Amino acid sequence: MSQTLLVELFTEELPPKALAKLGEAFSAGIVAGLKSRDFLDADSSATSYASPRRLAVSITGVRATSPDKLMREKVLPVSVALDAAGNATPPLAKKLAALGFPNLQVSDLERAVDGKAESFFYSYTAAGTALAPAVQTALEDTIGKLPIPKVMSYQRPDGDTVHFVRPVHKIIALHGVNIVPLSLLGLNSDRITKGHRFLSAGEVSIAKAEDYAANLKTEGKVIASFNERKEQIRAALLGKAGGDQVLMPEALLDEVTALVEWPVVYECNFEQEFLAVPQECLILTMQTNQKYFALTDANGKLRSRFLIVSNLETSDPQHIIQGNERVVRPRLSDAKFFFEQDKKKTLESRLPLLANVVYHNKLGSQAERTQRVKTLAGKIAASLKGDIALTERAALLAKTDLLTDMVGEFPELQGIMGTYYAQHDGEHADVAAAASEHYQPRFAGDALPATLTGTAVALADKLETLVGIWGIGLQPTGDRDPFALRRHALGILRMLVEKRLNLSLNTLLTQAVALFAGNANFTDPTADVLNFLFDRLRGQLRDKGFSQSEVEAVVAQQPDTLDNIVERLQAVQAFAALPESEALAAANKRITNILKKAEAAPGAVNPSLLQEAAEQALAKAMADVKPEVDAAFAKGDFTSALKTLAALRAAVDSFFNDVMVNAEDLALRNNRLALLASLHGMMNQVADISKLAA
Repeated sequence: MSQTLLVELFTEELPPKALAKLGEAFSAGIVAGLKSRDFLDADSSATSYASPRRLAVSITGVRATSPDKLMREKVLPVSVALDAAGNATPPLAKKLAALGFPNLQVSDLERAVDGKAESFFYSYTAAGTALAPAVQTALEDTIGKLPIPKVMSYQRPDGDTVHFVRPVHKIIALHGVNIVPLSLLGLNSDRITKGHRFLSAGEVSIAKAEDYAANLKTEGKVIASFNERKEQIRAALLGKAGGDQVLMPEALLDEVTALVEWPVVYECNFEQEFLAVPQECLILTMQTNQKYFALTDANGKLRSRFLIVSNLETSDPQHIIQGNERVVRPRLSDAKFFFEQDKKKTLESRLPLLANVVYHNKLGSQAERTQRVKTLAGKIAASLKGDIALTERAALLAKTDLLTDMVGEFPELQGIMGTYYAQHDGEHADVAAAASEHYQPRFAGDALPATLTGTAVALADKLETLVGIWGIGLQPTGDRDPFALRRHALGILRMLVEKRLNLSLNTLLTQAVALFAGNANFTDPTADVLNFLFDRLRGQLRDKGFSQSEVEAVVAQQPDTLDNIVERLQAVQAFAALPESEALAAANKRITNILKKAEAAPGAVNPSLLQEAAEQALAKAMADVKPEVDAAFAKGDFTSALKTLAALRAAVDSFFNDVMVNAEDLALRNNRLALLASLHGMMNQVADISKLAA
């Protein structure tokens, strides 16, 4: 009979940052183990539980015994099983004994073709197995594969050494109301667990598997479900915030959920004087060190009140509130102290100290890197008609906040603090903004630099890293990318595409490579980096909703500038929707293949050598549409340029039906190749439309 199965490991406090993954893996492993052994009904479903002191799973529709199975075992090839006289051989007897059927006769076996020979087979019904051994094996396998950050070794009271993420004190295994007998980690299964350390009476007895979550909640003051606790915390935080905004990054919410079994949200306050410190510092110290939730007003300005998630519910929480306020005060005082101390030295005065910071042993110090970024940023600013002096100043100061006390304590604030300190030093607004903007975009979906100065420094910074690190042989391999070169490449591409910067990729890479002239450790990686950038570009454009063939039509040409690549793709989309597009794309592909085989580059078309009516008609049709195509292309109307080509379909079809391109007369052949080359160039100004052919 199918019933609900419950398995729980009750432990010491589990590592909070790993709890969610541990809970999911624990549940998935046991489900997979039982499913592979045919213990689950078709409509069986699993519920995962993970709290600070437990991993558990509840699975509906679990059979007490697996179904009988019809088995067909291959025994031996006939040539091995029988001797020349047709009698059973010793190997056959040995094989049957190994399979557990020592008394079988040859007449009991099925003789059937097996590939090119014949073999003996035996079919039988294997009786179903009991649930307990299957759960035991599934649990052992699951425990062995859990994503445990660091395994502990500990001794049980009987002296046995056990290895697990944290000491396990109890195991529950229930099938309906019945205990499933298990033995592992030095423990035997039971129906007893424990509730909240302080809010429950202690032990909680689970009468039947279905009652697990409800019993823990009512008797144990534990919300066993990770997701249920998380959403309860989220709702409570929003409720306590009132009209303010709660800063609750998912990673912090997950970690706090993993720290409490019975979450209760309380409001705390800190002194107004701390609001004079940059709010990013206060927010980060509250989130990182204390796991608190900061509040801002509707305009994003930090409030002096914050929210905590406690594991204790009490009618008088003042001692909890005051304790947390007392704990956070020194942290905020440290932030204030760092900020005041850092302001005593200008960013410019810190420049010489960059020479003491190693960037990479093959690429020199941060001071040397700063000079490289400054040089490249100035060239980019000149190309963008920006202020070269401001851009070079911004690049010069961009990394100096790495030497401040605040960034030393909170590396996540690099760039952000540079902006605050530059403003305090009286630097130009663009220079101050570039201190943080040059790191953008920091991650997928992050904002791009807002200022032209910040954009130029950001491009230079990322190009210097990409080319420099690649040039010393540390390019990404497989999943390894320790210098985040993929992220740098994506950032470069996003700025070029989304900000529509008319900058040459080849020129940018040439300028970046020139920065490392004279470095014996450096080898020019331009070709590899260019291919790497175009591969990343393909992925970015597919993420925008363009198909693989549309993307390939544009990217296969390796365009030198990317400012109008979206318009080119939109034009390709519009062209692909035309009824003539399929035939023209196929013709273009055919032309491409013909031209590849040409012995020499085709020259200009000689009208006097156009003998066939079809080639004369094609030349005329091309001459008729060329001005319109060129005019549309010149003004960036790529859609019109491609759509105009649709008028050529009939002439192109007739040409390939009626004209022999590879004529025996060399002059005729070369002239026809020249005509096709001219057509090919006209058709592929916007994109390589042959990539649209099936």
